[in-house]
Amino acid sequence: MESSGLVKRSNGHLGVTEPISWSGPTEYDVIKTQELEKYLVDAGLYESQEEAVSREEILGRLDQIVKIWVKKVSRAKGFNEQFVQEANAKIFTFGSYRLGEDFFTELHNMLSEMPEVTELHPVPDAHVPVMRFKFSGVSIDLLYAKLSLWVIPEDLDISQDSILQNADEQTVRSLNGCRVTDQILRLVPNIQNFRTTLRCMRFWAKRRGVYSNVAGFLGGINWALLVARICQLYPNALPSMLVSRFFRVYTQWRWPNPVMLCEIQEGSLGLPIWDPRRNFRDRLHQMPIITPAYPCMNSSYNVSSSTLRVMTEEFQRGNRI
Repeated sequence: MESSGLVKRSNGHLGVTEPISWSGPTEYDVIKTQELEKYLVDAGLYESQEEAVSREEILGRLDQIVKIWVKKVSRAKGFNEQFVQEANAKIFTFGSYRLGEDFFTELHNMLSEMPEVTELHPVPDAHVPVMRFKFSGVSIDLLYAKLSLWVIPEDLDISQDSILQNADEQTVRSLNGCRVTDQILRLVPNIQNFRTTLRCMRFWAKRRGVYSNVAGFLGGINWALLVARICQLYPNALPSMLVSRFFRVYTQWRWPNPVMLCEIQEGSLGLPIWDPRRNFRDRLHQMPIITPAYPCMNSSYNVSSSTLRVMTEEFQRGNRI
């Protein structure tokens, strides 16, 4: 629901609770949001038209590369030519922008021989196996997902839960990035306000040294989920007010009460979901921020008591300012 108008009060609100406030922006909020957006532009946090075009071209080129790779592997494994021609792979984007053994060998070798590819680092043993590199200067994190389909259609809809049928754990985690991103955009009342607020909060988190999943703080998806919940709680607010309310709400939040954009769905595939009532390990999580796509997971499992204390202090500092 992307709109410049107000979200009307209704029983069909977004989120697991009613909004805190349905109030619309004041003239002061409008002025402050304009100042905020100008600051973000001056700080270089918006992609230029040239950069956007370059990124699209690179993604198109990568899509061609993975299609060549999957046909090459199919042919090497002895499949007939008809099967080889039907074999397909497809690039899906997620994260701030919106594959197996052969992935880390054959595709890695193909990329390493390309002059436009630099800083190529395969990380096959990560929680979500990934190939990191720069393509013509643009940073790429390439994940792999293996689906139980003979052919991958170009219009494949990965938002359907059935796509996870017979998928292994690594594939489920890889697909979760795209599926969660799609769900977030469906669950916020105003996409543009969400994006502007998220851009600001990520910038703040990096400046304050609390933007790092690996270090036990929060990464991109975590900040996106926190911001999305604030957007749900204040559906008619502009970014200047949303930033202010972000600090107010999370200063008062009683962790480990989870942040959720929607009710947790059990699903029909029997995949494990975040459930502290049944899973002892889930009860140990310090700062649960739950992904909205099935299977719902805690995206902030790396947070410790010490890093939570640091972030709480930063939220309090932001609230005072």
